Amino acid sequence: MNNQVYANWSGHHVKLTWLPQKKIDNYSKVTSVHGVCFFKGNVLLVHVSGRGFNLPGGHIEKGETPEDALHREAFEEGYVKGPINYIGAIEVSHEENPLFNADGKYPLIGYQMFYRMDIQKCLPFLREHETISRIWVEPEEVSYVINDHEISQLIIQEALRSKLSCPKD
Repeated sequence: MNNQVYANWSGHHVKLTWLPQKKIDNYSKVTSVHGVCFFKGNVLLVHVSGRGFNLPGGHIEKGETPEDALHREAFEEGYVKGPINYIGAIEVSHEENPLFNADGKYPLIGYQMFYRMDIQKCLPFLREHETISRIWVEPEEVSYVINDHEISQLIIQEALRSKLSCPKD
């Protein structure tokens, strides 16, 4: 499976490259964080209103680290908590995007950071935020449920290989 694909995001032609374990030091270039959250061997997918099923995640808020943001997003979207471990990033390049706006909210080259979470607390799903449901999917079935690029399967594979090495929260 190729670690690089092109995607059409709302008319924007972007190049996506999966970089397992890529160290990201400049958080100003991080556009979002996402989690492959495991519970009893299955992966959590959340249905965000208007976007369908995907991994929990979102933007980093002012004053947050990427790890803080992932914990917040996993709770807000999936009502889950657990320790996390960084597994890699997707480099999002707009270098070949004729619609790229240098004054827009996204950098020419940005990153989406991905983590593995081993869920220790699965709380009742309350629909208080932007998600309307959550489901648990066998890892090998994720690509049949989410409507995303094929790099998502590489991310799932990396999460399965990853050993959780961080302390409990």
